[in-house]
Amino acid sequence: MSEAVVMNDNETPGYEVRRKDDPQFVEGRRNFFEYIDLGTQEASDGKMRIQITRAKQGLVKPTGWHTHLCDGQFVYMLEGFLDLAFADGTVHLEAGDSIYIPGGVPHNETATSDTFDLIEISIPAKMDTEPCDPPAGMPA
Repeated sequence: MSEAVVMNDNETPGYEVRRKDDPQFVEGRRNFFEYIDLGTQEASDGKMRIQITRAKQGLVKPTGWHTHLCDGQFVYMLEGFLDLAFADGTVHLEAGDSIYIPGGVPHNETATSDTFDLIEISIPAKMDTEPCDPPAGMPA
């Protein structure tokens, strides 16, 4: 069960506790992933979002080139792998690896393990995704 506590009676957010045995699944950007909300959107008053992204199946085709409308996105791999293409090449992330992607940087998720878990942090909490053209010389 989610536990939210407001520290005082004004509109200052309190703290949020989430339990592993009661995951709070939410809708996300991709239907082949599951997203577990860790409660930071409410507790931070929208300043940040932290969630676990879990692959339900391996990526069968690249997601397509896109950017995120946010200040930044941080990913920490818990298990499995994820390949991301950028203008200067591909980054392969495995368990224990992390990456910070500034908002607006074009990238493409090109491969994943059949299952994976990662922690994703975005600032601010609201992060939109926009398709974009591939960088010059990169395949669609």
